[in-house]
Amino acid sequence: MRMFVSGRRTKRWKVFQLFATCFILSFMVFWGPINNHIVNHMKSYSYRFLVNSYDFVNDSLSLKHSSEQPHFPYLINHKEKCHAQDVLLLLFIKTAPANYNRRSAIRKTWGNENYVQSQLNANIKILFALGTPLPPRGELQKKLIWEDQMYKDIIQQDFVDSFYNLTLKLLLQFSWTNTFCPHAKFLMTADDDIFIHMPNLIEYLQRLEQIGVREFWIGHVHHGSPPVRDKSSKYYVSYEMYQWPAYPDYTAGAAYIISSDVAAKVYEASQMLNSSLYIDDVFMGLCANKIGIVPQDHMFFSGEGKVPYHPCIYEKMMTSHGHIKDLQDLWMEATDPKVKNVSEGFFGRIYCRLIKIVLFCRLFFRSPYPCRAAFA
Repeated sequence: MRMFVSGRRTKRWKVFQLFATCFILSFMVFWGPINNHIVNHMKSYSYRFLVNSYDFVNDSLSLKHSSEQPHFPYLINHKEKCHAQDVLLLLFIKTAPANYNRRSAIRKTWGNENYVQSQLNANIKILFALGTPLPPRGELQKKLIWEDQMYKDIIQQDFVDSFYNLTLKLLLQFSWTNTFCPHAKFLMTADDDIFIHMPNLIEYLQRLEQIGVREFWIGHVHHGSPPVRDKSSKYYVSYEMYQWPAYPDYTAGAAYIISSDVAAKVYEASQMLNSSLYIDDVFMGLCANKIGIVPQDHMFFSGEGKVPYHPCIYEKMMTSHGHIKDLQDLWMEATDPKVKNVSEGFFGRIYCRLIKIVLFCRLFFRSPYPCRAAFA
């Protein structure tokens, strides 16, 4: 009797799945022209979780020859930057020519190579990746050359630095890595308004290096996101540029990390895909999907918005997004040795658990870390 009931339930479940699939596919087929936010997400999630194949997406974006990919000469370069063989992390910071103050703040805080070497016993290389200033570019270009002579940490190619050339900036990073620093154990890319808790990050990467991790890609993952079809948005993507209802999974471009083997494979894939899609983190997702690499979500890589300032957060935080004028204060506060005392002992752990629940698990509030981070 139980087998009969179980069989009936299984049959009903299959019928329900078939009905749900047909219903959702009807949105994809018949509601295609409707530019509605909810419908777009239904279509994208259906595509991601029902169809779950991007083979023909890759085919539609593939170039016949790598020579079709645009190539730009270097205006500023440092071929010798990565000559050491024991580079744990090569970190590219995407920046705009005019953002000198942001670069300066990073150099004084988490982006200080000497601090990482002396205090954390790790060899990392940090470079700022950018294109050329908008015309007229003479005076600002001179300032960039002076800045690089002072710090020797700028890599610049001869394309206009703009939002619509972000994918070219991504290609710059992977091309430079492949040519001048293929031996770096990990490659990271980050925006210039990101805060990185470097002690936590280095400790994490050193553990991964010891176990020889491969096919590694972490960050804040977007699953089955739909292209933005609203022409008033700067993220607008036309059907001609990308016709499918969902992107492959990708990590937010604010900050993510890949292992050296992934970096090499992504570089090869990037040379064979049409780079006209200017949303760089999505293009990264397309390259990784082409080689079968899947991103893993790390709960302490923030999405949008700043992580709350609190000692209980700093113990495990990796990145926080949206920092322009407060990097120095946050760096001093987050790396203070006394911070760890807050969560020590039974009552300290209980206190910090409650604080994180309050900060990460509020209804109707989009936290930069997920609720589950409160229990990690």
